[in-house]
Amino acid sequence: MKHKTLKLSIICILNVILATIMPHITSAKAINLQNSVEYRANDYSSEIVMDVNTNRVLYSNNANAKKYMASTTKILTALCIIENCDLNENVKISKNTIGIEGSSIYLEEGEVLSVKDLLYGLMLRSGNDCAETLAVHCCGSVEKFAKLMNNRAREIGAKSSNFVNPHGLHDDNHYTTAYDLALISSEAIKNADFKDICSTKSVDIPFTTQNSKRHLVNKNKMLNKMDGCTGIKTGFTKKAGRCLVTSCERNGLELVSVVLNCGPMWERSTSILQNAFESYHSYNVVKKDEIIDFVKINGTNEEIPVTVKNDVILPLTNTEKSTLIFEIEYIEEIKKPLSKDTEIGLIKFYSKNNLIFSEKIYTILNVD
Repeated sequence: MKHKTLKLSIICILNVILATIMPHITSAKAINLQNSVEYRANDYSSEIVMDVNTNRVLYSNNANAKKYMASTTKILTALCIIENCDLNENVKISKNTIGIEGSSIYLEEGEVLSVKDLLYGLMLRSGNDCAETLAVHCCGSVEKFAKLMNNRAREIGAKSSNFVNPHGLHDDNHYTTAYDLALISSEAIKNADFKDICSTKSVDIPFTTQNSKRHLVNKNKMLNKMDGCTGIKTGFTKKAGRCLVTSCERNGLELVSVVLNCGPMWERSTSILQNAFESYHSYNVVKKDEIIDFVKINGTNEEIPVTVKNDVILPLTNTEKSTLIFEIEYIEEIKKPLSKDTEIGLIKFYSKNNLIFSEKIYTILNVD
């Protein structure tokens, strides 16, 4: 690929941006999480904090280690159901998907609930009976639904995970990594229906065979414990240990944390998220559709403008924002004809030679 490094221009752009917003930013205080006196991460646990917008990892420890994830499995279950089912569709409960071991909302054969009602039971009370009922409703069997889960996980980029059931009850072949689960959770929390459900603190859903209602209270204490928390899911089995995935929004940043096999999961999740919010701030370094460069068409003297399709909003520390540069990589041959919105390369952002983020770049005009 052809390379073009543009250091001065991005620094000038950032200086203008920072001059405007710096008075509103408090200085960041970095904390050494590895040696925190309140908790010492070890080889048995895994943890990560990821920016939802960019999937940038802001902190991690042992994040690529294979781990069991218990009921945090249900994050992917819920996403797959929301993407493939009508939330208002009614589901008649079968005797084949009730009485599942572990956590339950005690569904009864013959009662009728909507897909959305079952998702509340899945995400607020971690109902394993809801998980199997939804899986069978969606795909006809748990096995077929597991294939859907694995395909969706691969699309998201979770390449070190394998799912064999929709609830997370232990199976040696059912596993993930903190990194993969953060990717899945970042994708899920972008879905408005998913976010609405997992951020709900309590809800009433029908109990049709009893002609009454079930009052469901969310097990996730982080919704009341941490300002800006929007979800997501707890989990526990003896082999997985205590697991927690948390999403939180503050000051333009939306972050996801994952802790797996972590005894003090509430305290640890709070600590690593709080540190990330203190250390990183959100900066819109390039706006969508604005011209970022002109590229020459091979064999001509013509130059065409290029842009990005989405705002590039990066989480940066104070040091990173002061040293940020970008480099543009173009494909080898840029020839006529070119259609508007043709992908022709990447814009890459670096701080002190460390790649922070990359985004595809596109042509703005048609060129015949």
